[in-house]
Amino acid sequence: MNNRKRKVADIALKLFVEKGIQQTSIQEIIDKANISKGTFYNYFSSKNDCISDILEFLRYDASQQRIAIQIGKDKKDRDVFIEQISILLRLNEERNLQPLFEAILSTNEADLKKLVLQHRVFEMEWLANRMIEVMGEEIRDYAFEGTVLFYGMLQHMLFALRITNTTYSIHHLVEVILSYTELIFPSMIKKEFSLLSHSAIDFFSTSVNKKLISKTELIHLGNQLQEQYQFNDEQQDLYEAIMYELERDRVRKIVLGHLLKPFQHLFKETSMASQVETFTNMVWFYLQTI
Repeated sequence: MNNRKRKVADIALKLFVEKGIQQTSIQEIIDKANISKGTFYNYFSSKNDCISDILEFLRYDASQQRIAIQIGKDKKDRDVFIEQISILLRLNEERNLQPLFEAILSTNEADLKKLVLQHRVFEMEWLANRMIEVMGEEIRDYAFEGTVLFYGMLQHMLFALRITNTTYSIHHLVEVILSYTELIFPSMIKKEFSLLSHSAIDFFSTSVNKKLISKTELIHLGNQLQEQYQFNDEQQDLYEAIMYELERDRVRKIVLGHLLKPFQHLFKETSMASQVETFTNMVWFYLQTI
């Protein structure tokens, strides 16, 4: 790892936290780091690229610490797992990253939002896989939803603790929230029920990492549906309406958006339910980008 590049990224992070990303110029980073403009652009192609590396350094630090505390230990060791989860929370607090993340997600900067979402999805996938290792294969189908519930409880509890000025230990907080999550899994397994379908999870995990889907690709996916399944009249009517809107020079977002849920509903309990859900999810995602 380039230590000089890392030092510049750390200086940039402090400026971003203190002043805000938009209010911090590249020249200010250059001046504060005492480097030339050429050196900055040798390290980073843009301010967004600098933020991408800041998040990458954060994941690297967390992964190195997590590996270090697991060496020689049973992968199912619950105490090790709790400490591994706690590591990233401590790094976030030490570097005051949470306010920065929230500020990015509240802006209209699509590229910056995507960087934060990628960072969060990487962490959620890590946690889901570690939950399976610690708790067993029987939770595999529910691990990602359990991860969503874990982080939901964790973030809202952190908010409540901070707003009430309550003293807390990160390790103890993680242990308590994990114990709540462990109580939820048996109920999910017994009822064989989860809110997130496999196609929804796949879409969630891949959408932030892939390039934006094009209208041409969506039309191709739609044509594949027609080839794979014999639609009834109602399904055919909605399908043709969706494809007509996609093929227009100017896609009417409001019109197309209102067609997706009814179309998806028509395939409930059919052999094409998953493929149709994936297609409508991709169309919805496309509509958010135009």
